[in-house]
Amino acid sequence: MEPKKFLAVSATALAVVFAAAACSDSGTDATATSSPATSSATTSAAEEAAAHNDADVMFAQMMLPHHAQAIEMSDMMLVKEDIPTEVTVLAEQIKAAQGPEIEQLESWLEQWGEPTLMPQEDHDMPGMDDNMSGMEGMMSEQDMQALADAQGTDAAQLFLTQMIAHHEGAVAMAQNEIDDGQFPDAVSMARAIVETQQQEIDTMRQLQTTL
Repeated sequence: MEPKKFLAVSATALAVVFAAAACSDSGTDATATSSPATSSATTSAAEEAAAHNDADVMFAQMMLPHHAQAIEMSDMMLVKEDIPTEVTVLAEQIKAAQGPEIEQLESWLEQWGEPTLMPQEDHDMPGMDDNMSGMEGMMSEQDMQALADAQGTDAAQLFLTQMIAHHEGAVAMAQNEIDDGQFPDAVSMARAIVETQQQEIDTMRQLQTTL
């Protein structure tokens, strides 16, 4: 090959190599440029999902002992004899619904870095004793003992009376979360509590007239 033609071919080959390298670098830069934006969007979405306020925390902290007491009341009915079937079915239904909600509430409080118990000063509010009977719908120690001592139809009637009041308190607490809460999943749970427990209140009132 003549020297001039060789040089021309070499120059063309080098130009192709440089062009390919430039395209490769351009692609890398585009990828690098898009990564921070994607990462930022993901972080922003995570922060938005984790956003919560004081109403969310209070809802979770107050609903935990409230649900726990409802389960305790239901357990009492499930070990008694001569309880109407409709009432034992209701007690099982309450346990099945509120047990998983307790786990979810505890998970949220852990995620938020908040304690599962309310600060002690909140327990010292007027009208609130050591077992927080001042919380809306909560039974006192005397109420719980009366339910433990009752038997048969008397126990069923007392359970219905107490649980109606208990549910009404939960509905009021859940409504506060719907009105003031910020964490989307907590607000959704509050809506479910209002709907489910209002239906159970209606069922219990009907049962009171048939026992």
